[in-house]
Amino acid sequence: MSATAIKTDEPVVFHLPEEPHHPEGSSTGLGFWMYLMSDCLIFAMLFATFGVLGGNYAAGPGPKELFDLDLVAVNTAMLLFSSITYGFAMLAMGKNRINQTLVWLGVTGLFGLAFLGIELYEFAHLIHEGATPQRSAFLSSFFVLVGTHGLHVTFGIIWLVTLMVQVKFKGLIPANKRRLMCLSMFWHFLDVIWIGVFTFVYLLGMLR
Repeated sequence: MSATAIKTDEPVVFHLPEEPHHPEGSSTGLGFWMYLMSDCLIFAMLFATFGVLGGNYAAGPGPKELFDLDLVAVNTAMLLFSSITYGFAMLAMGKNRINQTLVWLGVTGLFGLAFLGIELYEFAHLIHEGATPQRSAFLSSFFVLVGTHGLHVTFGIIWLVTLMVQVKFKGLIPANKRRLMCLSMFWHFLDVIWIGVFTFVYLLGMLR
């Protein structure tokens, strides 16, 4: 019994003649959530490191001698207020009010700068008191954790200013709205991380 081969002149095609196209920016949200999850892993490792090393003072000063909770509370308020004002900016964006959006974004940036200024003052004061990162494992893990968060806030402010310029010249086009939404997720994410820092590092540190 023989098999008959069927010959054809049509080429073998392993893909569609025309690939389906997705709307511009349709995958931005998913991609940004993936980035935030990777950032969560970074901060989880830093929190775990502080949890292990945070009690090793090397006969040096501890949280009770170093931390000023009143100052840290003011700093926390600056970041919380910045999240509120960013929410107002998003509400204004939803109504396509360009100037109002820019005003609230500017206020958010000012609160972010105030947060960074207080944090840099705290670092400078600790270093002036001799509490440098190399003084103990506690201080090393503290500076790395809090400093990494501060670095994220710095990048967030740069991103914020860049978007303000884009909105000013190009308006609230779909691309700019998408970017503002991503920055909103990033900014609120930093707010949540700081609540963890305030609780785990400062409040619990004062109880040790």
